Amino acid sequence: MEPLLATVGYFAVGILVVVIGLFIFELLTRQYKDWDEVKAGNQAVAMSIAGKIIGICIVLSFAIYHSYTIMDTLLWGICGVVLQMVAYLLFELFTRKFSVETQLKSNNTAVGIISMGVSIGLAFVIGASIT
Repeated sequence: MEPLLATVGYFAVGILVVVIGLFIFELLTRQYKDWDEVKAGNQAVAMSIAGKIIGICIVLSFAIYHSYTIMDTLLWGICGVVLQMVAYLLFELFTRKFSVETQLKSNNTAVGIISMGVSIGLAFVIGASIT
């Protein structure tokens, strides 16, 4: 019974961290509201959000694998969300020829794909660093 309870606990922590992460990312975007853009069919924003969700879940999977308690997973998950936000802000900073946020709002799917790739790729680096 204990493994089942642990699974449910890790699942609940995972959902909580993803929801908190998406809420915080929503606060970072000033030019648009994520879910309004998705509802309107903005594929670039949808890809960016998908990358964030997958990225957070990758970090969480490493956290679960390396943690001894559900609380450890929660703390590493929050750390992962913060590092994912830093990665997004650095991505915006290093693309000086255009604004990532503006391009996502304009439904530039190429930028959406790169944004998704940045989130997923760096999630593996963040996750692998969890020890």
